[in-house]
Amino acid sequence: MKTPYARATFCACVAFACAAWGFGQANVSGRGAGEAAALASAAEKPIAIVEGQPIYRSDLAGPAAAQMLQIHQQEYKIESAALDALINQKVVEAEAKKKGLTVEQLYQKEVDSKVPEPSDAEAKGYYLAVKGQSTLPFTMVEPQIKRLIKNAEIQQAREKYAEALRAKLNVIVYLQPPTVETGENDPARVEGNPKAPITIVEFGDFQCPFCGRVEPTLMALLKKYKGKVNLAFRDFPLSTIHPYAEEAAEAGRCAEAQGKFWPMHDAMYADQSELTEADLIKTATKLGMNEKSFTACLKSNEYASAIQQDVAAGTRAGVTGTPTFFINGRFLSGAVPEEQFEQIIDSELAALKNRNRTVASR
Repeated sequence: MKTPYARATFCACVAFACAAWGFGQANVSGRGAGEAAALASAAEKPIAIVEGQPIYRSDLAGPAAAQMLQIHQQEYKIESAALDALINQKVVEAEAKKKGLTVEQLYQKEVDSKVPEPSDAEAKGYYLAVKGQSTLPFTMVEPQIKRLIKNAEIQQAREKYAEALRAKLNVIVYLQPPTVETGENDPARVEGNPKAPITIVEFGDFQCPFCGRVEPTLMALLKKYKGKVNLAFRDFPLSTIHPYAEEAAEAGRCAEAQGKFWPMHDAMYADQSELTEADLIKTATKLGMNEKSFTACLKSNEYASAIQQDVAAGTRAGVTGTPTFFINGRFLSGAVPEEQFEQIIDSELAALKNRNRTVASR
C-alpha cells in the first residue's frame, strides 16, 4: 500500500527544444464577446505617439508575445482550478441536500468513515521520509504523523467522491484556455483531413534534432485521431544555430512545387545529417523529382520571402524555438510526450461536442 506522501509526490518533466524556447502569444482569445469587442475597439487607438508616429497595441505582439502568453496561461490555470473546486462544491452540496444532510454529514457518512486508520508501517515510512525535518524520536511523533496521514487520506477521498458525483451529472464548462492566431496555413503542407476539427500547427526547423524526435509522435497522433486531426507545417529555421536549416526550408518549398513536400519533409527529418545542398538534390532525385528543376529552384532562393513570412507569423505568435505547436491555437512547446498532445486534443474535441450539444438544444 502506498503512503500518502508517496501518492502526493510528483515530478516535473522538462522537454527541451532547439534554442531557448519560451511562451508566446499574439491575439490571445478565450474571453467573453463583450470584452473581446472592447479590446478590439481599444486596439484601434494608439497607446503612444512618437513624433507623430502612432504605436498600437498590436505592435507589441512580437516583442511581448512570449511573456503575455505565460501570464494568460497562468491566469487560466488559476481560474480553471478555482472553477473545478467550485463545481465540485456545488455538486456535493446538491447531493447533501438530496439526502437531507449537511455537507459535513454527507462526507462523514460516505467518505470519512470509510478511510482506514494508517498502519504503523505507513507512519514509520513517513517518519523516515521526513526524518531530517525533526530531531524527535518516532515514538513521540507517531500520533501526530498518523493524524496527518489520515487527514491527507480523507482529503484525497473527498476529492475523488466529488469527482465521482460530478461524472454522473451534466456539467458543461465554458471556460477555455487562451488561444493564439497563427495566420493562414498552406494547404499543400497540411497532412491529414483538411476539414478535421483539430489542427496542429507546427513551427519547425529541419535541422532541429527535437523536431526530428517528435515526428513519430505526430504521425501516431494523425493515425490515432484519423479524420479528426490534421498537421500544418510552418517554417521556422533557426539559422543562427543550424547552418543548413534555411536551405532545408527552401528544399521543402521546392519539393512542394513538384507536389512532393511531405515525402521531402519526411526524408529530411529521417536523416538530418544529409542537409547540404548536394544531399538535398540527391534526396529530391531519389523521391522522383525533376533534378534540374529542383536544383534551379534551390539555387534561386525563390522562397526566401515566403519562409520569412512563416518566421514572422511565428514570432508574432510568440515562437522563440522549435518545435512549437498550436493545437487549435493552444500553445505547446518542445518534443513533449504524446500524452500532452492527447490531453489538449481530447479537451478540444470535448469542447466541440459541448458546443454542438448547446447549439442543438436551442
